[in-house]
Amino acid sequence: MIGYRRAAVDDVPVLHVMVQALSDEDGGKHTVGSAQSLLQNGFGIRPLFHAAIAEDAGLAVGMVIYYPDYSTHRGQSGIYVQDIYVDVSARGVGVGRGLLAFMLQMQDWNARYITLGVSPENAAASRFYSRLGFTARGYHTMILAGPAFDDVC
Repeated sequence: MIGYRRAAVDDVPVLHVMVQALSDEDGGKHTVGSAQSLLQNGFGIRPLFHAAIAEDAGLAVGMVIYYPDYSTHRGQSGIYVQDIYVDVSARGVGVGRGLLAFMLQMQDWNARYITLGVSPENAAASRFYSRLGFTARGYHTMILAGPAFDDVC
């Protein structure tokens, strides 16, 4: 039976392994932050994200990392899912949906929508999200980082 719970400090190594596994499944093109970064930024004095773990018989089989979002167009608060991962051994039995439902129960800012990004190469994830009712937002995601970020500062 799959159970869901809020991630704790002791889960940081598991979260890090799953974030790396997600990156690897997306082709390994992206580096991931360290376990120390997850610890500092998710479980410190001012957490920048929240996380939940899915377990089967005490073994972690999935996770979601998320944080508050806000839409000026909607005039509503939401949730941005930074990462969601389900181990291959637990796919197809509702763990992803369960993680999203548990995440919604844990949030305390009256979220009315969920936003997430999905790799264009990840057709299985796109199909999963479409089945749940997610639709394309119509925006192209961009990032400013590295030397270009430093130039703006």
